[in-house]
Amino acid sequence: MPDASLTCIDLWCRAGSSGERSDEHGMAHFLEHMVFKGSSTLAPGAFDREIEALGGSSNAATGFDDVHFHVLIPSGQAPRALELLLDLVLCPALAEDAFQTEREVVLEEIAQYADQPDEQVLQKLLALGCADHDYGRPILGTSNSLMAMSPAKMRQFHQRLYRGSNLCLAIAGPDQAISKTMVAASRLADLPDHSAENSLSDLVLRPGRHELTVDRLEAARFMMLWPAPQAADQDWVMGADLLTTLLSEGRRSRLVARLRETLQIAESVEMDLTSLERGSLITLEICCQVEDLEAVEAEVHRELHRLSTTTPNDGERNRAMQLVGNGLRFAMESTGQVTAMAANQALWNRHQSLLHPLSLMAPWSCERLQDAAAERLRPDQALTLIARPGASGQC
Repeated sequence: MPDASLTCIDLWCRAGSSGERSDEHGMAHFLEHMVFKGSSTLAPGAFDREIEALGGSSNAATGFDDVHFHVLIPSGQAPRALELLLDLVLCPALAEDAFQTEREVVLEEIAQYADQPDEQVLQKLLALGCADHDYGRPILGTSNSLMAMSPAKMRQFHQRLYRGSNLCLAIAGPDQAISKTMVAASRLADLPDHSAENSLSDLVLRPGRHELTVDRLEAARFMMLWPAPQAADQDWVMGADLLTTLLSEGRRSRLVARLRETLQIAESVEMDLTSLERGSLITLEICCQVEDLEAVEAEVHRELHRLSTTTPNDGERNRAMQLVGNGLRFAMESTGQVTAMAANQALWNRHQSLLHPLSLMAPWSCERLQDAAAERLRPDQALTLIARPGASGQC
């Protein structure tokens, strides 16, 4: 849009919740909050006021593997925005008074999360399946873990993980909005370049079957969780994306067509791939009535068996490829989406064209999809969770 020239600056760091030590649970997310409470040169709130005065906006997000901070700004103001962002993220003040105030904000966020039955069921699924891994812990931490934190501990966490070798800066917008010279002269040049300790362990999922009752849950849940290869195995990640699409994307997908459209025993069917650095996860979630849980489970097992023993047809494969390809293309419609994708890939040493994953789809023939389903999507390999509504949640 020539009349609305925008630049996105996105700073990513390998400092997600999986990088926390045993006494730091929730630290990565809490630090994300504290960063916006000022730096060595910016008073609390000054960053937001100045970015807004420049015509921009900012935000941040914390995940299992990484955290990122981004600014969307008119391109002419990008150099100043870069200076402000790096000052804020790399030199946070972590003042005692702001720490105490913001801890209450995060504690309230934890309380709100605990008050959402759907989210609690999902967290229980992860906790059971990833019991001995960081991916099984809530990113927000717990009330007890937050109360044990201090500004000094947070500063140690920041100094340990916010290092040059753990950081990636992505910029999308008009050419020369920010030059390499500007970046080379920024605070990034002063960061230590040696790698921080790598305490991340590979994910090993625990299969099994569990049931629970959840108060205020509006409908029953049938859920399954499978392990998948690490994000670095992009070939298999693409195959998993195609499989989940074939099974659950749209009315013509196998599970939706069978459970919701034909038998009408499911209210919703969702199957997602979460690509993670230490081991990806495939999640199936089906909402249904309590009396239909047994039939839903039987039909899911039947469809998984059918996929693993009967080759999908060309129409199914082509439809899945089209949907997955469109999803990737549509994920790059804005500068913010482009920077996020570019930075995430580069942060984890996947230096490639953003559209490179499209080239990985062609080798996934119908026969290979069938073999992958037989190898990776067996019910006995999954963690199965049945969640029933408590008395107060039944309609």
